[in-house]
Amino acid sequence: MKRRIFIRNSTQAGIGFSLLGIYSCKDEKKAVKEEDTVEKEALMSAAPFIKLSLAQWSIHNMINDDGVDPYTFAAKAKNWGFEGLEYVSQLYDKELEPANFSEEAMQSFVDKSNAEAEKHGLKNILIMIDDQGDLATSDPEERKKAAENHYKWVDAAASMGCHSIRVNLEGSSDPIEWKANSIDGLTQLSTYASTKNINILVENHGGLSSNAAMLSEVMAQVNMSNCGTLPDFGNFCIRKKDPDDDDAGCEENYDSYKGVKELMVHAKAVSAKSHDFDANGNETEIDYVRMLQIVKDAGYTGYVGVEYEGTELTEEEGIIATRDLLLKASKEVT
Repeated sequence: MKRRIFIRNSTQAGIGFSLLGIYSCKDEKKAVKEEDTVEKEALMSAAPFIKLSLAQWSIHNMINDDGVDPYTFAAKAKNWGFEGLEYVSQLYDKELEPANFSEEAMQSFVDKSNAEAEKHGLKNILIMIDDQGDLATSDPEERKKAAENHYKWVDAAASMGCHSIRVNLEGSSDPIEWKANSIDGLTQLSTYASTKNINILVENHGGLSSNAAMLSEVMAQVNMSNCGTLPDFGNFCIRKKDPDDDDAGCEENYDSYKGVKELMVHAKAVSAKSHDFDANGNETEIDYVRMLQIVKDAGYTGYVGVEYEGTELTEEEGIIATRDLLLKASKEVT
């Protein structure tokens, strides 16, 4: 409804023009806010075969270096236009480790995370688990302990309405041993997780887990409906030039497109890794259209998680650039 202002004298005229200025400013701010909302909604509706979630690792520098509260994750994800949340266990270590991951501490993590997700209308998708032991170690007792260490995270995921936890298959570097160990470790953990209706997902995350053919063989041998993969667009380095230096480069790389195609057979989640972008907004090393075509051809219609790990852009800028690239690329997929 339009506002009418009657000006009776010069004093009132001054007030009137002042009021008009206030109303004009408010209307302009409202228009900008509405335009931003419409733009976000248009972007999110542009990818009909996928939904977008945000991997919390994308803001790990904010949390670890800048002291940002990890429980602001849902608020940030909502503001950036995401629908789902992918938590990272190690980003809560400062809170959970001193309490030795007690039942009370884990329940507090669950309650706070659920409250924030509900407050912002987002869905909890999965929890990425790190530093809980090697599931592919050649020591049977250590392997059993590693599986049991993950139980509390299975319970947390179930209480948060997640569908999965992501695990790593670290351990033996011998291919034959690694495969046998992985089958055993995953079977132990997946058996427990099946009682909680939670999936156990393995990401190609370096070492032999980045050999997609071998990881696919492990999945076939485990042969459990709640054990699958989380293909990552960018984690296909099997052997680094220097194991102790992440910046030294990769000595042996698995073909990423071949790898994602092989892992999509067992996929229950997908991670869109990104580092740097060119002037046209494309990832400099990963063809997102080609990757999304592989994802769609596999019949996947679940969440694709944005996981920005670059250094050229800020974390917020990188997240938005990755989000927009996914939505742009999805329009070119047939």
